[in-house]
Amino acid sequence: MKIDLNSDLGESLGVWRMGDDAAMLGLVTSANVACGFHAGDPAGMLATLKAAAERGVAVGAHVAYPDLVGFGRRAMDIASADLVAGVVYQIGALQALARAAGTKVRYVKPHGALYNTIAHDARQARDVIAAIRAVDASLPLVVLAGAPLARWAADAGLRVVAEAFADRGYAPDGTLLPRGTPGAVLHDPTRVAQRMQRLVREGVVETADGSLVRLQADSICVHGDSPGALAMTTQVRHVLEGAGVTLAPFA
Repeated sequence: MKIDLNSDLGESLGVWRMGDDAAMLGLVTSANVACGFHAGDPAGMLATLKAAAERGVAVGAHVAYPDLVGFGRRAMDIASADLVAGVVYQIGALQALARAAGTKVRYVKPHGALYNTIAHDARQARDVIAAIRAVDASLPLVVLAGAPLARWAADAGLRVVAEAFADRGYAPDGTLLPRGTPGAVLHDPTRVAQRMQRLVREGVVETADGSLVRLQADSICVHGDSPGALAMTTQVRHVLEGAGVTLAPFA
């Protein structure tokens, strides 16, 4: 059995440091690199891309709403023209930096509020899909496992990569619990790893109320900005490899 392990990286901005990209790149198989809208500056993004290239880690464009102050976690009722152009802009910027770093952008994964909104909002989903198709229709789109977006993207001709979250709590309907609610963000490396082992083996994840929801996932995410990201990712990798799972990029 094979699965991808990804994390959101390249999110430092100027003198403000976010996460430990160097250490995380030794653990993950794919890196979702910030594109400057929610986090990341050109020099930091380039450094992360170079480090990913050196370690053979696949890189994707982590596109977002234009929301540096809110770290891209505030929902926006953004006009279609602005959303399409913004996503095209972000992918293009990262593609140029990736070429300079000796690698290439291999997929697109929306960030934060944009990710959660387009999982169910047909209009904004169509805008993001249109932007990807305008740049390169061969780029896979990473989506929340089980979300309507998966069908919309596939119908538009995009390759869809279903994603599960190791460090986030799930509601019984398979959606992520909103940040700020009890159980929305998980921190215990052992629990996080056990949940992902069960997901890979049985195709289910335990929800906040103790019930099980069925999910099919091609990739597992551990957020790079979490305080315990390194410990959680290390444990997830250790447990999965110990269970005979091969960790490899989907792209």
